[in-house]
Amino acid sequence: VQLVESGGGLVQAGGSLRLSCAASGRIFGNYIMAWFRQAPGKEREFVATVSWNAGTTYYADSVKGRFTISRDNTKNTINLQMNSLKPEDTAVYYCVGKSGNSVYVVNPRQYDGWGQGTQVTVSS
Repeated sequence: VQLVESGGGLVQAGGSLRLSCAASGRIFGNYIMAWFRQAPGKEREFVATVSWNAGTTYYADSVKGRFTISRDNTKNTINLQMNSLKPEDTAVYYCVGKSGNSVYVVNPRQYDGWGQGTQVTVSS
């Protein structure tokens, strides 16, 4: 599956952004999809996952209650609605996927489709 992220930008603390990911490939509908992020000098960090049918989601504690992951299998898209943004949310955000049934996999090495990501910058 090939993935292209968009929607990043510069926003003030407390603001919102909506990231989108366009996926290509016939097996997209069978994949668990996830968002990860990487800040300068830091390791890639799990953000959220969504099951193949969007029935189950899982979030990192740092974003729970502020971010919402969703997917539309008819349009092959995955979205990440980010509200109440904080300066510590500043990072490059990546959309990736994996086969399997568990949304609780947070190791980035188990995911495929790493692209260039989209930059999110939150100013204080």
